[in-house]
Amino acid sequence: MTETRRVVCWRHGQTEWNAEKRFQGQTDIALNERGLAQARRAAPLLARLRPDAVVSSDLSRAATTAQVLGSETGLAVTLDKGLRERFGGEWEGLTTAEIRERWPEEDARMEPPGGEDISAVGERVQDAIERGLALVPEDGLLVVVGHGAALRAGINRMLGLPPDRRQVLGPLGNCSWSLLGPLRAGGWRLLEHNAASLPEKRTLSDDR
Repeated sequence: MTETRRVVCWRHGQTEWNAEKRFQGQTDIALNERGLAQARRAAPLLARLRPDAVVSSDLSRAATTAQVLGSETGLAVTLDKGLRERFGGEWEGLTTAEIRERWPEEDARMEPPGGEDISAVGERVQDAIERGLALVPEDGLLVVVGHGAALRAGINRMLGLPPDRRQVLGPLGNCSWSLLGPLRAGGWRLLEHNAASLPEKRTLSDDR
């Protein structure tokens, strides 16, 4: 049977640190009221896609977002530490302005001192997605709930983009998602990115 599984990569809702433009990393910050409202708006849309499994980062902002979808669909949420956000080292808790002032060169390269290598982040996120895919049938849909930088790193790796092209994909907004589907020749392609409306149904024949 031809592989037709799809993956939705869904970023968590807003937190106070998001609103304050602070680097969160692996600091466990909860959703604020707006973030919870964002999750409650998005969950019914994603539920209409009839997901087969929901896998989430164990950090509370992602896990809470995922649980809203779990409640909407009746699916249990599986937590996976491999989906955690990139560890930000000395940048965690600092605002964008503070980071740019203190570490202008590192900021330009997006390399936080003492932080996690972005290639390693992409590898662990891809591994977590592969674990999640084992939970869905060959024609199923997996929803992965995580964090902006980590999900982009994982998507980049799944698409085979080299490290120097990692900025090709724009950021994911709070409670927005990307949709990945299979290539005929193997591997993955990006079907939707930074979406906040219902992804369109697509088939392999759309390549023709």
